Parts: sequence; C-alpha cells; structure tokens
Amino acid sequence: MFAYIIRRVLATIPVMVVVALFVFSLLYLAPGDPAAVIAGDQATPADVERIRASLGLDRPFVVRFSEWAWHIIRGDLGISIFTNLPVSRMIAQRIEPTLSLMVVTLVLAVVIAVPMGVVAAWKAGSWIDRAVMAFAVLGFSVPVFVVGYVLAYYFALGLDWFPVQGYTPLSQGFGPWLSNLVLPAVALSSAYIALIARITRATMLEVLQQDYIRTARAKGAGQRTILFLHALKNAAVPIVTVIGIGIALLIGGAVITESVFAIPGLGRLTIDAILRRDYPVIQGVVLLFSFVYVLVNLLIDLSYTLFDPRIRY
Repeated sequence: MFAYIIRRVLATIPVMVVVALFVFSLLYLAPGDPAAVIAGDQATPADVERIRASLGLDRPFVVRFSEWAWHIIRGDLGISIFTNLPVSRMIAQRIEPTLSLMVVTLVLAVVIAVPMGVVAAWKAGSWIDRAVMAFAVLGFSVPVFVVGYVLAYYFALGLDWFPVQGYTPLSQGFGPWLSNLVLPAVALSSAYIALIARITRATMLEVLQQDYIRTARAKGAGQRTILFLHALKNAAVPIVTVIGIGIALLIGGAVITESVFAIPGLGRLTIDAILRRDYPVIQGVVLLFSFVYVLVNLLIDLSYTLFDPRIRY
C-alpha cells in the first residue's frame, strides 16, 4: 500500500513539470509582442523595453524558465504588472470565495446526483428513469451562464429569496455565507449533476446484473441494503473517477459563474488579468488550478484502494 502511494505521488511530478512548462510558455505563445500589447498604443519604445525586461523576454527561454521554476518552488509567483502586488497575495485574497463555491457545488452535486443515478438504475425503464435521463440531457445542453441568469431572475429578483450577487465571508456567519452561494452552486452544479447521475446509473445497471446481487436477493436482503451497501460500493470506482474528472468542470465553470454573480474569486481575477494582459497573474492562477486538478486526481487514484482492495498496482 505504501509503495503504491509513493509511486502515484512520484508520477505526478513529471505531470506538474509539463504543466509548469506550458503555463510559462503562455507568455511566448501569445500573438504579437506581449510587451507592446501590455504597454498600449501610447507607449514609448522605452516603456516597451522596460516591460520586456520585467517579463524577462530579453533573456533566453531556458534561463528565464529555470529562474521562474525556482521562484515557484519557493512559493514566489511573481509580481503583477498592473498592481505591483505579489501574485501569491492576490490569489490568497481571492481564494476563499472560489474554494467555498467549489466545495458547496461538489457536496450538492454528489448528494443529489448519486441517489438520482441509483434510483434511475433501480427503476430502469420507468418514468423515473426517463425523467433522470431527460434532466441529464438538459443539464449538459444548457450553458452554465444561462442557468445562472434564469436562477437570478426568478429566485433573486422575482422572489427575493437569495442575494443577486456578491459574496459574504464565512467569518460573518454561516447563514449569509451560504445564502450567497446557493444560486451560484446550483447553476454550476447543473452539468456536474447530470454527468455523475448518468455514470452512476450506467454503472449501477451493470452491477445489479451480477450474480452476487441475485444471491443477496435470494437470501432476503432488503432493497435498500442491496442498492446502497452491495451494489453502490462495487460501483464506486467509476463514480469516484467521474467525480474527480468533473473537477475540471467546476474549475472552468467557476470562472463563468463568478462573473454572472459578481463573486470576487479567482475566476474574476483570471478574467481581469486576461483583459489587462497581466501575464504573471494569469500564469499563477492557471498553475494553481492545474495543481489542484492534479492533486484531486491523485487523491482519487489513492481512494481506489479503499473501494476495491484488489487495486495494488
């Protein structure tokens, strides 16, 4: 078990190196001269040269990447071009809203989607099954920002049940904190719920046809015991896998959702940095998101050994 964990952890190191190389290359892959774009049309050649020097564009790629990677290892993500603040400080100021939104969305999606998929597989072919599949198709078809605007129009502006926009820190109370996150989390989780529900249904249908399920029924086990103790446990590996893969949906959807509901998180920070061509901030946020995604998938891989003891490779 310990050797398996060590191998999986070591396997993430080359992945992060490739990710870091790609993130750093964003500055060089940008069309045109990044320094001239940042400086603007009214800038003098001296201003362009100053920005080029601050970005390290006047030095060889390998040298600049080595220096940048060394600073990253020490926790230094660079300095914002426009605010002159450390990127790590800017991320720290914005990470709570994004983290809160992703956690609430993840909990909401798992709590709703897994039972939906289990019931749909149990009632395969019935109207319940068809309703769940219709919702899954609808969840994938409607963009997140459309769901967000509809929810804000009806439940915030129309019924005045929730705030229209903004974010309340958890330190100011659990109730205000949660009320600001309900609508964004529901909007962001729509596609995630559809994905998890479909995979849960498909996996459960396969498991429910196994011999040990028929044996459990022959021994008189209750339907709830069969579904949630025997079948769901053996179907957990594909479900957990799609939950981990779906983290990418949360990361991408958080950028859009934070813009719709004016949440001052990393998504808004990313959009502002892109519009201003603030490359150090863009690199820092993308690197953070990539690290979180790699870390989550590492935890998912390690969790396989809990659901299926046969996995020891």
